[in-house]
Amino acid sequence: MWRDLKPIGRNPESGGYRRYAWTGADAECRAWFEAQARSRGLTYELDRNGNQWAWLGDPAQGNAVVTGSHLDSVPDGGPFDGPLGVVSAFAALDELRRRGAEFTRPLAIVNFGDEEGARFGLACVGSRLTAGQLTPEQAHRLRDADGITLPQAMERAGYDPEAIGPDPDRLARIGAFVELHVEQGRALDLTNNSVGIASAIWPHGRWRFDFRGEANHAGTTRLVDRRDPMLSYAETVLAARREAELAGAVATFGKIAVEPNGVNAIPSLVRGWLDSRAADQATLDTVVEGIEKAAREYADRHGIELDVVRESFTPIVEFEHALRDEMARILGEGRDTDIKVPVLGTGAGHDAGILSGSIPTAMLFVRNPTGVSHSPAEYASEDDCLAGVTALADVLEGLACR
Repeated sequence: MWRDLKPIGRNPESGGYRRYAWTGADAECRAWFEAQARSRGLTYELDRNGNQWAWLGDPAQGNAVVTGSHLDSVPDGGPFDGPLGVVSAFAALDELRRRGAEFTRPLAIVNFGDEEGARFGLACVGSRLTAGQLTPEQAHRLRDADGITLPQAMERAGYDPEAIGPDPDRLARIGAFVELHVEQGRALDLTNNSVGIASAIWPHGRWRFDFRGEANHAGTTRLVDRRDPMLSYAETVLAARREAELAGAVATFGKIAVEPNGVNAIPSLVRGWLDSRAADQATLDTVVEGIEKAAREYADRHGIELDVVRESFTPIVEFEHALRDEMARILGEGRDTDIKVPVLGTGAGHDAGILSGSIPTAMLFVRNPTGVSHSPAEYASEDDCLAGVTALADVLEGLACR
């Protein structure tokens, strides 16, 4: 499975992946998922929001156990973020069949669409729509960098954008959702564990900072006569680092758009996107407020107009304790009592976090020894990946076969 999926959407120059929602690479990933489902005799289903499902048993029975993740990527992302959870889900089902497991609850494997938000700027679109956290009207207003709207992109890919929206009937079928994901950090490597259980997802959001100045000639305009928004933006980037360090949080300006974007032109507009995350809401508020305050001071100093818009936000997600504890019990059976599966928080958002407000959710992490993610350098060893499959199979057997 890994060998077949790995080449799809890979950029030969960077070695990273460009699997953006409703593109050709996305279509190839979707075709791969459907083929994997049908080859195992599973019932394949595409929901109203473009999420893919592979069912073992009757979905109408309810109280189903669901696992899976996503197949799309950030720009030049790594091979494991998302796909590891989907591949491991199919592999875990294969392992359970090898064991001769008898299912007492329906089981499903899912590929949620547009989790990374790389094309339209909003993460977890497929799961947000399903859970009613994104309205059809809001989704229809999403545009990519070329001005193509989400409905236009869906239509071009052969899907009906008018059908999107909340799907409470589908969620009512699900008794538990367990998402396996490569760890985005080094906590497991530092404790020498192959697999861990998620405790919570930090609150996080995205803010757009629009610095508006005055375009002018780079060679003939005196420094004292300039209204250069790039200066205010650059100072704000440094302020974000300072605020995050002081609070023990993270803050990143990772995307920028400049107008007119000429080498010999002073910009008229610098638009930067801030991503910030912290262990709790109060800390996150402090960090973002500090960054905005500094940005406004810098803008005033240079004669720059500033608009700050919060484009998305996800509050802290505490995964259901009962499900988390049951997973820990299952994974602890037959092991040395002195060795426990570690429970750790994460600053990364996931579909499991979005769905946690509607259904019981939990996550498993697989060790990433480099700690690098959203990069071609993202890595997990084969042994650790197989340990993740075994752990997921054990959890699914404990939840769906007893």
